[in-house]
Amino acid sequence: MNFLEERIVKDGVVKKGNVLKVDSFLNHQMDIELFDKMGEEFKRRFANENINKIVTIEASGIGIACIVARHFGVPVVFAKKSQSINIDGDVYIAEVESFTHKCKNQVIVSKKFLSADDHVLLIDDFLANGYALQGLISIVQQAGGTVEGIGIAIEKGFQYGGRTIRNLGYHLESLAIVDGMDPETGEVIFREQ
Repeated sequence: MNFLEERIVKDGVVKKGNVLKVDSFLNHQMDIELFDKMGEEFKRRFANENINKIVTIEASGIGIACIVARHFGVPVVFAKKSQSINIDGDVYIAEVESFTHKCKNQVIVSKKFLSADDHVLLIDDFLANGYALQGLISIVQQAGGTVEGIGIAIEKGFQYGGRTIRNLGYHLESLAIVDGMDPETGEVIFREQ
């Protein structure tokens, strides 16, 4: 069992509806020491990739992406879930559906922050159905950039997102892959990696 799996067992809460609540350390309150270990591990797993930018989606992926970016020494760009007066000029847009929030959003990245020169590592906290990742991949493709890899903190292996992304040929690395959860006992079953 790796460091993230251990933390999930210790502090994660399994809820009905295939929900794994990790808000005490990952996506509400953030454990920066844990994030630093995650950044170090993603740096190790993608050491052979030519990465000059980290891209994530608002909001839960931002904290993790920032720490990962520090390990790579590159900037972070995050796709915003709404247009604002602060985003000026042309934008890349993709529609994504959220598993957690059960809604669709258009995500937006200003064209001045992504280009054909960019070699991108996508980072996010969860992978369930893969819609957010597909939206981010679309945005990088619209920019003419290259997705060099995808780093996920927790993948729900019993849902189809990871399989879909891997079948598209992307180098996807998840720090913890959950194959099953029991809301009655709170047990989380991890896939061996």
